[in-house]
Amino acid sequence: MHNNYYFLRQLSKSLEKSLTGTVISECFSQNKDELIIRFETHTEPFFIKASLEPAFSCLSFPDNFSRARKNSVDLFEKMIGSRVSGIRQFNNERSFAILLTDDLTLLFKMHGNRSNIILFEKDIPITLFRNNIPADVNLQLDSLDRTIDWSYESFLQHRAKLPSLYFTFGKIVWKYLDDRNFEMLSPEQQWNEIQNIKRLLEDPVYYITQTDTTLALSLLGYGKTIKEFTDPAKAVNDFFYTYTQHAAFFREKASAISSIRHKLQGSESYYQKTFEKLAEVEGDNHYKVWADLIMAHMHTIKMGTEKVTLPDFYHENNPIEIKLKKDISPQKNAENFYRKAKNQHIEIERLQQALEGKEKEIENLKQQLLEIETIGELKSLRKTISATGFTSEKEKQTAPLPFHEFDHNGFRIWVGRNAQANDILTFKYGFKEDLWLHAKDVPGSHVLIKYQSGKNFPKDVIERAAQLAAYNSKRKTETLCPVVVTPKKFVRKRKGDPAGAVVVEREEVIMVEPLKEV
Repeated sequence: MHNNYYFLRQLSKSLEKSLTGTVISECFSQNKDELIIRFETHTEPFFIKASLEPAFSCLSFPDNFSRARKNSVDLFEKMIGSRVSGIRQFNNERSFAILLTDDLTLLFKMHGNRSNIILFEKDIPITLFRNNIPADVNLQLDSLDRTIDWSYESFLQHRAKLPSLYFTFGKIVWKYLDDRNFEMLSPEQQWNEIQNIKRLLEDPVYYITQTDTTLALSLLGYGKTIKEFTDPAKAVNDFFYTYTQHAAFFREKASAISSIRHKLQGSESYYQKTFEKLAEVEGDNHYKVWADLIMAHMHTIKMGTEKVTLPDFYHENNPIEIKLKKDISPQKNAENFYRKAKNQHIEIERLQQALEGKEKEIENLKQQLLEIETIGELKSLRKTISATGFTSEKEKQTAPLPFHEFDHNGFRIWVGRNAQANDILTFKYGFKEDLWLHAKDVPGSHVLIKYQSGKNFPKDVIERAAQLAAYNSKRKTETLCPVVVTPKKFVRKRKGDPAGAVVVEREEVIMVEPLKEV
């Protein structure tokens, strides 16, 4: 209810006492959705901090505010030096205005994700803080006042749609009434409840409450009460700080839990696949059996035989067919099978070790997940996250890739962003099978065509990649540009070469027109 009409009405009364007669000395922004206004009083300066993020818009009134030296921009310069003559609260509306000298009015429209701050001159909007709400350009101050018919007759007439009639109540009030079985009450009892609510809202106490994981500034004490206030400015100050801390806690906790669960899922999937592979390898001992049978029947097998059928004395002498390499002796064939059997044994040991390590990792992840799920405080959460080394998926993806990606006839073409990115693209993201391109003898982007197993690089794909290499080079304005084409395995970098500089050991040159789009 921090943007509810009944709260703003109390807040605007408080602000009128604090601001009337003060002078605006600064108005600036350091973040896209945050505006700071400084008022000079006879003693200490007074600050309004308006945080108008779409997900959470809220006013607060910090005692002090240090302006950053960088990334700070002055706004609403026309009102700097103006004196506050009063505050206007609009009737039944989530908006109030600071009245200034020089026919200026600063409107605070607290409409959730459409909140905005607008400067009027002679009742005409001249400056918007959030320019992405174009409808605010046509706002008229006198049109903001709204009326509600509080008569009993109107109540009876609108009983089926009371939230529309009493639109100033807001969601928390109606949840509060629902918990009191409002729908089950008689008309007279409902009317009495409405009057009681109205009295509470018009002479409120301010509560910071929690329901499930949601914090709210309430005028009714709905939910679990965390703190209680009698001053609206102090209440919203504390609420803003508590909410941002609370939101950060749940956001970071959810991110950490998601990261651990994602890694746990991957570890469990790896464990299952490795377990199945181990069972397959352990159950497949035919190489040793074949080798033993060949050695036992060496005298019956002729050189150059491609396959032989022998009685399997491990399985009741059932006949078994064994394929041989005809160009080597039976003994060499047996040695090959013994070597493969030995490699199988090594693989079994490796798989067993991998399973043991993955079991420990899974157990550790489950323990970390349980620990994070039980944490209830931001500082402890961050300490634990730092100790585990987990990073949210979003944070992992913040670093941009060093290339732009294009698609042409099913082939991916990667174009380096700059000289440093060229090195990363070619030597970190490139594989020897990829095709590498670069405009000949001029600075430009490295370009890779990603190899697809079993497929040759089509001529049109090579030409398209060459056009991109030409366009992203110093030859982009030329009619035709020579472009080097070579497998990536023939590209190397010498120690001490500057970023993007490489040596090409083999190359083919084709001529293309520089084109960004086709």
